[in-house]
Amino acid sequence: MIKIIKASIEHSELIAEIGKKTFLESHGHCASKEDVQSFILKTYNLKAIEAEFENLKAQYHIIYFNNKVAGFSKIELNTPNKNINDLNVTKLDRLYILEAFHRQKLGSKLFDFTIQLSKKTNQKGIWLAVWVKNQKAIHFYNKQGFKIVGEYSFQISETHSNPNHIMHLKY
Repeated sequence: MIKIIKASIEHSELIAEIGKKTFLESHGHCASKEDVQSFILKTYNLKAIEAEFENLKAQYHIIYFNNKVAGFSKIELNTPNKNINDLNVTKLDRLYILEAFHRQKLGSKLFDFTIQLSKKTNQKGIWLAVWVKNQKAIHFYNKQGFKIVGEYSFQISETHSNPNHIMHLKY
């Protein structure tokens, strides 16, 4: 059974733990061990996640599979991007599924949920940044109709950044 809930600040510790694990699983090889660890410590700690709940445009959702936490998403409504002409667009900031659940199609379910939520809030489209070496994700987003519209340098640490594509899906 699949269940998706809107997260609240009370879920911050859970989101931080899932974020650490999924980031290591999917991006642990994108930079030196020290740089990756620095990013995780800065991004996926309780205070950082709690602070993200203060952004009224941001929403977290947690997906469960058979009553076990499988992953989460984070979107920011009405978040423009310089590569996109529309103003009312959603930023898909994170969509992370734990590796143990990859074959359950949960990423697709959470993605579809996110698209429907974005459309219900009268957004004109959705955009995201994806690491250029994450071919699996790029292929998935291309299949959904996303187009590469720009580039972005994702800062892992003070000394390391990774090139990302900005991808956009217009509704």
